[in-house]
Amino acid sequence: MEGIKLVGFILALSLAALVPCLEAHIGEFDEYWKKRADEAQKHALDAYHPNPENVTAHFNSRVHRVLDRTNITRRQLSMHKYVGPCLATNPIDRCWRCRKDWAKNRKRLAKCVLGFGRRTTGGLYGKIYVVYDGSDDNVVNPKRGTLRHAVIQKQPLWIIFARSMIIRLSQELLVTSHKTIDGRGANVHIAYGAGIMIQFSRNVIIHGLHIHDIITKPGGLIRDSYNHLGFRTRSDGDGISIFGSTNIWIDHVSMARCQDGLIDAIQGSTAITISNGHYTHHNDVMLFGASDTYPQDKIMQVTVAFNHFGRGLIQRMPRCRWGFFHVVNNDYTHWLMYAIGGSSQPTIISQGNRFIAPPNLAAKEVTKRDYASPDVWRKWTWRSQGDLLMNGAFFVQSGQPLKKKPFGRLDMIKAKPGTFVTRLTRMSGTLGCKPNRPC
Repeated sequence: MEGIKLVGFILALSLAALVPCLEAHIGEFDEYWKKRADEAQKHALDAYHPNPENVTAHFNSRVHRVLDRTNITRRQLSMHKYVGPCLATNPIDRCWRCRKDWAKNRKRLAKCVLGFGRRTTGGLYGKIYVVYDGSDDNVVNPKRGTLRHAVIQKQPLWIIFARSMIIRLSQELLVTSHKTIDGRGANVHIAYGAGIMIQFSRNVIIHGLHIHDIITKPGGLIRDSYNHLGFRTRSDGDGISIFGSTNIWIDHVSMARCQDGLIDAIQGSTAITISNGHYTHHNDVMLFGASDTYPQDKIMQVTVAFNHFGRGLIQRMPRCRWGFFHVVNNDYTHWLMYAIGGSSQPTIISQGNRFIAPPNLAAKEVTKRDYASPDVWRKWTWRSQGDLLMNGAFFVQSGQPLKKKPFGRLDMIKAKPGTFVTRLTRMSGTLGCKPNRPC
């Protein structure tokens, strides 16, 4: 009933307040973009889960079963660098990584996502598109064989790379629906140029890319689909920006040093999983919900799992507004200000994470709440369950625990505690996958 009421509330919001927010980076909000925005809003409401606890419980049961079946000793896991047979210790990786035929059966990856983005299939039902040209010197009529040409095509595509390359995007890369960008088997860097924009799209997988040193670009005429050319304003300098989009999965990326955020998800984006990433050397790491004046983000539901938040990070891992966020089994080894923050009454469920606080006594608190007094934020549901808090780290909880649901035996299993995190996140970031060998 709560979900139905929320959907009704969102649909009743004034278009006069909505449209100006939707025009970010779009120089001319023409009929093409109006249609894209309307379709995106419909897909977001369809993807919204009225009982998000069901999704978190299902995720937790899968983690538990994988750990029970993995026979690796603690001594092996404490090695500084693992050398040996394929080690896939979380349920996403276990689904595909230890198969020698991964290169011949790339699309199996689409069956492996868990969490709120679990229905994301990317280009599963499309052809393989091979990127063999790393240039990006024509954004109006992209050359065949370039990444920009691939991502604007109408049909679903599973995009792979013929060789290792550095792609310097001359303008932001606009990814249309039903695409997988699969960097396995090559060393692919999106760097020293603009970042990736997923705007009013759905069903997108980004896997196995290095994304770093992203800068703002001035905008201009850019082809944003196979049959539309539009004017774009200046880009923000985000590594990956998810804007009004649904069913998004970002997995095994390595990211650092972007001019704005590493990953932003805003404007009613939902059904998102961000997993197995390695993040370093950045200030504002992840932003979910860009404005305290945009309650449409109440439908935002994001899973952040098995990631390593590493050296040189300062804050926002993530920073959340309005929605429901499951932060599970991540390794927080570095931050300078705080790890998890938010405003506008988000629900944040932190389960089985490891938080190692910095030496600074003023930064021991994991959490940070903005723009609200204690008598307001103490009603927000921010819960810590099974987290490992080290070096003086502490998590300030608030609100009531989530209500228990009448799930089956497996669904009621709790997440593994934070002591398992080094095991679950050991292979975070991009992988050195080679054909005919497990990754």
